[in-house]
Amino acid sequence: MSVYILVVDDEPDVEVLFRQQFRRDLKSGRFTMEFAPSAPAALERAAEVRDPSLILILSDINMPGMSGLEMLPEVRARRPDVPVIMITAYGDAETRRKAIERGAVGLLTKPIDFALLRHEIDTRLGQAA
Repeated sequence: MSVYILVVDDEPDVEVLFRQQFRRDLKSGRFTMEFAPSAPAALERAAEVRDPSLILILSDINMPGMSGLEMLPEVRARRPDVPVIMITAYGDAETRRKAIERGAVGLLTKPIDFALLRHEIDTRLGQAA
């Protein structure tokens, strides 16, 4: 079974950064990362992956059009089995509260602590196995 992590961010350099940080995992096939440039594209992709292989969604909060916070209740309603971690440059208490209230399991601030994110991914992979 292929295991997917969906990363949602409108900044193209985010994909390069994530692929670089997780290159060994991606090369070995430990998991696959897909990238969506917008919240609507992410909702569409999350709906397409129907088996339990989608194990985590990582989403930026500030995006043009639909924000990550606006996407959150929709993706949680459609895919309650998939945890969502929000990513933001503004990790203030109010943003954290809104994200958790709308269904996020966590909030990472930029610059991303990739050691912490790797631990979170390892946890999700263990649960999916």
